[in-house]
Amino acid sequence: MSAAGSRAPVAVDPEPFDLGAGDDAVLCLHGLTGTPYEVRPAAEALAARGLRAVGPRLPGHGGRPEELVLTRVEDWFAAVGEAHRALCARHRRVSVLGLSLGGLLGLALASETRVDALAVMGTPLRLRSRGLWLLPLVKPIFPLLAKRGGSDIRDAAARARHPSMPVMPSASIQQLIRLQRRVRARLARVNAPILVAHGRLDSTAAPCDARRILRSVASPERELLWLPNSGHVLPVDYDGPELARALGDFLTRPRPRPGRWEIP
Repeated sequence: MSAAGSRAPVAVDPEPFDLGAGDDAVLCLHGLTGTPYEVRPAAEALAARGLRAVGPRLPGHGGRPEELVLTRVEDWFAAVGEAHRALCARHRRVSVLGLSLGGLLGLALASETRVDALAVMGTPLRLRSRGLWLLPLVKPIFPLLAKRGGSDIRDAAARARHPSMPVMPSASIQQLIRLQRRVRARLARVNAPILVAHGRLDSTAAPCDARRILRSVASPERELLWLPNSGHVLPVDYDGPELARALGDFLTRPRPRPGRWEIP
Protein backbone atom coordinates (compact mmCIF):
# COMPACT_ATOMS: atom_id res chain seq x y z
CA MET A 1 0.00 0.00 0.00
CA SER A 2 1.32 3.47 -0.83
CA ALA A 3 2.07 6.06 1.81
CA ALA A 4 -0.91 8.08 0.68
CA GLY A 5 -3.24 5.09 0.70
CA SER A 6 -2.30 4.04 4.22
CA ARG A 7 -3.94 7.03 5.89
CA ALA A 8 -7.56 7.76 6.66
CA PRO A 9 -9.07 10.98 5.26
CA VAL A 10 -8.50 14.00 7.49
CA ALA A 11 -11.28 16.42 8.40
CA VAL A 12 -10.18 20.03 7.86
CA ASP A 13 -10.76 22.09 11.00
CA PRO A 14 -8.65 25.26 11.12
CA GLU A 15 -9.99 26.41 14.48
CA PRO A 16 -8.13 26.39 17.81
CA PHE A 17 -8.54 23.12 19.71
CA ASP A 18 -8.49 21.72 23.23
CA LEU A 19 -8.36 17.93 23.09
CA GLY A 20 -8.09 15.18 25.68
CA ALA A 21 -7.50 15.32 29.41
CA GLY A 22 -4.85 14.25 31.86
CA ASP A 23 -2.29 15.40 34.37
CA ASP A 24 0.13 16.37 31.60
CA ALA A 25 -0.49 18.80 28.74
CA VAL A 26 1.06 19.79 25.42
CA LEU A 27 0.94 23.27 23.90
CA CYS A 28 0.75 22.82 20.10
CA LEU A 29 1.90 25.72 17.90
CA HIS A 30 1.33 26.09 14.15
CA GLY A 31 3.42 27.77 11.46
CA LEU A 32 3.48 31.18 9.82
CA THR A 33 0.34 31.89 7.71
CA GLY A 34 -1.02 28.51 8.87
CA THR A 35 -3.72 27.42 11.29
CA PRO A 36 -4.01 25.02 14.25
CA TYR A 37 -5.07 22.39 11.69
CA GLU A 38 -1.39 21.93 10.82
CA VAL A 39 -0.65 20.39 14.21
CA ARG A 40 -4.07 18.91 14.97
CA PRO A 41 -3.34 15.37 13.67
CA ALA A 42 -0.41 15.12 16.06
CA ALA A 43 -2.53 16.61 18.85
CA GLU A 44 -5.29 14.07 18.31
CA ALA A 45 -2.73 11.27 18.62
CA LEU A 46 -1.37 12.79 21.81
CA ALA A 47 -4.88 13.12 23.27
CA ALA A 48 -5.42 9.42 22.53
CA ARG A 49 -2.28 8.73 24.58
CA GLY A 50 -3.75 10.42 27.65
CA LEU A 51 -2.45 13.97 27.25
CA ARG A 52 -4.34 17.23 27.03
CA ALA A 53 -3.38 18.90 23.73
CA VAL A 54 -4.15 22.60 23.29
CA GLY A 55 -3.65 24.39 19.97
CA PRO A 56 -4.21 28.17 20.01
CA ARG A 57 -4.32 30.39 16.95
CA LEU A 58 -1.25 32.64 16.87
CA PRO A 59 -1.86 36.42 16.71
CA GLY A 60 -2.45 37.80 13.22
CA HIS A 61 -3.72 34.47 11.87
CA GLY A 62 -7.21 33.35 10.99
CA GLY A 63 -8.28 36.60 9.39
CA ARG A 64 -7.15 38.94 6.63
CA PRO A 65 -3.45 39.01 5.66
CA GLU A 66 -3.42 42.70 6.54
CA GLU A 67 -3.86 41.70 10.19
CA LEU A 68 -0.75 39.54 10.03
CA VAL A 69 1.19 42.43 8.49
CA LEU A 70 0.72 44.36 11.75
CA THR A 71 1.76 41.46 14.00
CA ARG A 72 5.20 41.43 15.59
CA VAL A 73 7.41 38.80 17.22
CA GLU A 74 6.48 40.23 20.62
CA ASP A 75 2.79 39.53 19.94
CA TRP A 76 3.48 35.89 19.10
CA PHE A 77 5.76 35.35 22.05
CA ALA A 78 3.39 37.03 24.52
CA ALA A 79 0.51 34.82 23.37
CA VAL A 80 2.62 31.66 23.66
CA GLY A 81 3.84 32.65 27.12
CA GLU A 82 0.31 33.32 28.31
CA ALA A 83 -0.95 29.97 26.99
CA HIS A 84 1.98 28.14 28.58
CA ARG A 85 1.43 29.77 31.98
CA ALA A 86 -2.27 28.90 31.87
CA LEU A 87 -1.46 25.23 31.25
CA CYS A 88 1.25 25.20 33.94
CA ALA A 89 -1.29 26.44 36.47
CA ARG A 90 -3.46 23.35 35.88
CA HIS A 91 -1.12 20.54 34.91
CA ARG A 92 1.73 18.55 36.43
CA ARG A 93 3.90 18.72 33.31
CA VAL A 94 3.60 20.94 30.24
CA SER A 95 5.44 20.19 27.00
CA VAL A 96 5.55 22.25 23.81
CA LEU A 97 5.12 21.01 20.25
CA GLY A 98 5.84 23.44 17.41
CA LEU A 99 5.92 23.45 13.62
CA SER A 100 8.18 25.93 11.80
CA LEU A 101 7.33 29.31 13.38
CA GLY A 102 5.79 27.32 16.22
CA GLY A 103 9.06 25.44 16.65
CA LEU A 104 10.99 28.71 16.87
CA LEU A 105 8.55 30.01 19.46
CA GLY A 106 8.90 26.76 21.42
CA LEU A 107 12.69 27.08 21.40
CA ALA A 108 12.46 30.73 22.47
CA LEU A 109 10.11 29.83 25.30
CA ALA A 110 12.32 26.95 26.46
CA SER A 111 15.31 29.33 26.55
CA GLU A 112 13.52 31.55 29.06
CA THR A 113 11.41 29.28 31.25
CA ARG A 114 11.02 25.65 32.18
CA VAL A 115 9.48 23.43 29.53
CA ASP A 116 9.11 19.80 30.56
CA ALA A 117 9.74 18.50 27.03
CA LEU A 118 10.00 20.08 23.60
CA ALA A 119 9.30 18.75 20.10
CA VAL A 120 10.08 20.94 17.08
CA MET A 121 9.25 20.09 13.47
CA GLY A 122 10.56 21.65 10.26
CA THR A 123 12.07 24.52 12.22
CA PRO A 124 14.16 26.97 10.14
CA LEU A 125 17.03 28.75 11.89
CA ARG A 126 17.62 30.69 8.67
CA LEU A 127 15.54 31.23 5.54
CA ARG A 128 16.83 29.62 2.36
CA SER A 129 16.13 32.52 -0.03
CA ARG A 130 19.16 34.43 -1.31
CA GLY A 131 17.23 37.66 -1.88
CA LEU A 132 16.33 38.43 1.74
CA TRP A 133 18.47 41.57 1.72
CA LEU A 134 15.96 43.02 -0.77
CA LEU A 135 13.02 42.77 1.67
CA PRO A 136 13.21 46.38 2.93
CA LEU A 137 13.10 47.53 -0.70
CA VAL A 138 10.41 45.09 -1.80
CA LYS A 139 8.05 45.49 1.17
CA PRO A 140 6.57 48.90 0.19
CA ILE A 141 5.97 47.68 -3.38
CA PHE A 142 4.90 44.09 -2.68
CA PRO A 143 3.54 43.94 0.90
CA LEU A 144 1.90 40.58 0.13
CA LEU A 145 3.86 37.92 -1.74
CA ALA A 146 1.97 35.15 -3.53
CA LYS A 147 2.80 31.59 -2.52
CA ARG A 148 3.79 29.60 -5.57
CA GLY A 149 2.55 26.02 -5.61
CA GLY A 150 0.79 26.17 -2.26
CA SER A 151 2.13 24.83 1.02
CA ASP A 152 5.25 22.66 1.17
CA ILE A 153 3.43 19.30 1.46
CA ARG A 154 4.39 16.34 -0.72
CA ASP A 155 0.99 14.63 -0.46
CA ALA A 156 -0.99 16.36 -3.24
CA ALA A 157 -4.38 15.66 -1.67
CA ALA A 158 -3.24 17.01 1.70
CA ARG A 159 -1.77 20.07 -0.01
CA ALA A 160 -5.02 20.75 -1.88
CA ARG A 161 -7.15 20.74 1.27
CA HIS A 162 -4.65 22.56 3.46
CA PRO A 163 -6.09 25.80 4.94
CA SER A 164 -3.47 28.51 4.78
CA MET A 165 -3.17 32.11 3.69
CA PRO A 166 -2.54 32.27 -0.08
CA VAL A 167 -0.01 35.06 0.46
CA MET A 168 2.99 35.71 2.69
CA PRO A 169 3.31 39.25 4.06
CA SER A 170 6.78 40.72 3.51
CA ALA A 171 6.60 42.24 6.98
CA SER A 172 5.97 38.81 8.49
CA ILE A 173 9.11 37.44 6.85
CA GLN A 174 11.06 40.22 8.53
CA GLN A 175 9.51 39.35 11.88
CA LEU A 176 10.38 35.69 11.34
CA ILE A 177 13.99 36.65 10.66
CA ARG A 178 14.03 38.64 13.91
CA LEU A 179 12.80 35.58 15.79
CA GLN A 180 15.38 33.35 14.10
CA ARG A 181 18.18 35.63 15.26
CA ARG A 182 16.83 35.56 18.80
CA VAL A 183 16.59 31.77 18.81
CA ARG A 184 20.05 31.20 17.31
CA ALA A 185 21.58 33.36 20.03
CA ARG A 186 19.83 31.45 22.82
CA LEU A 187 19.90 27.81 21.73
CA ALA A 188 22.49 26.97 24.38
CA ARG A 189 20.01 28.00 27.07
CA VAL A 190 17.54 25.27 26.06
CA ASN A 191 17.91 22.31 28.40
CA ALA A 192 14.55 20.57 28.07
CA PRO A 193 14.37 17.04 26.60
CA ILE A 194 14.00 17.68 22.88
CA LEU A 195 12.85 15.82 19.77
CA VAL A 196 13.74 17.45 16.44
CA ALA A 197 11.75 16.15 13.44
CA HIS A 198 12.49 17.13 9.85
CA GLY A 199 11.23 16.06 6.45
CA ARG A 200 13.83 14.79 4.02
CA LEU A 201 11.93 16.59 1.21
CA ASP A 202 11.50 19.89 3.06
CA SER A 203 12.16 22.75 0.63
CA THR A 204 11.42 25.45 3.23
CA ALA A 205 13.65 24.62 6.22
CA ALA A 206 17.14 23.28 5.50
CA PRO A 207 18.07 19.87 6.98
CA CYS A 208 21.24 21.43 8.43
CA ASP A 209 18.99 23.49 10.73
CA ALA A 210 17.70 20.33 12.40
CA ARG A 211 21.26 19.19 13.02
CA ARG A 212 22.28 22.60 14.33
CA ILE A 213 19.39 22.71 16.79
CA LEU A 214 20.30 19.30 18.14
CA ARG A 215 23.99 20.18 18.32
CA SER A 216 23.49 23.60 19.95
CA VAL A 217 20.97 22.98 22.73
CA ALA A 218 22.12 22.02 26.24
CA SER A 219 19.50 19.29 26.56
CA PRO A 220 20.95 16.04 27.97
CA GLU A 221 18.12 14.13 26.25
CA ARG A 222 17.85 14.84 22.53
CA GLU A 223 16.58 12.92 19.53
CA LEU A 224 16.51 13.51 15.77
CA LEU A 225 13.77 12.04 13.58
CA TRP A 226 14.08 12.12 9.78
CA LEU A 227 10.85 11.60 7.84
CA PRO A 228 11.71 10.35 4.34
CA ASN A 229 8.51 11.10 2.39
CA SER A 230 7.48 14.48 3.74
CA GLY A 231 7.99 18.17 3.07
CA HIS A 232 7.67 21.03 5.53
CA VAL A 233 4.20 20.64 7.07
CA LEU A 234 5.02 17.27 8.61
CA PRO A 235 1.91 16.38 10.65
CA VAL A 236 -0.37 16.43 7.58
CA ASP A 237 2.07 14.92 5.09
CA TYR A 238 2.78 11.29 4.14
CA ASP A 239 4.78 10.50 7.29
CA GLY A 240 2.22 12.02 9.66
CA PRO A 241 1.28 8.70 11.34
CA GLU A 242 4.95 7.81 11.97
CA LEU A 243 5.53 11.30 13.36
CA ALA A 244 2.49 11.04 15.63
CA ARG A 245 3.71 7.74 17.08
CA ALA A 246 7.18 9.15 17.72
CA LEU A 247 5.75 12.27 19.37
CA GLY A 248 3.49 10.16 21.55
CA ASP A 249 6.39 7.95 22.66
CA PHE A 250 8.61 10.94 23.38
CA LEU A 251 6.10 13.18 25.15
CA THR A 252 4.62 10.41 27.33
CA ARG A 253 8.01 9.04 28.39
CA PRO A 254 8.33 8.96 32.20
CA ARG A 255 10.81 11.56 33.40
CA PRO A 256 11.60 12.96 36.84
CA ARG A 257 10.17 16.41 37.22
CA PRO A 258 13.03 18.93 37.42
CA GLY A 259 13.37 21.38 40.25
CA ARG A 260 13.50 25.15 39.94
CA TRP A 261 14.41 26.16 36.40
CA GLU A 262 17.62 28.11 36.00
CA ILE A 263 19.31 29.64 32.97
CA PRO A 264 22.41 27.50 32.25
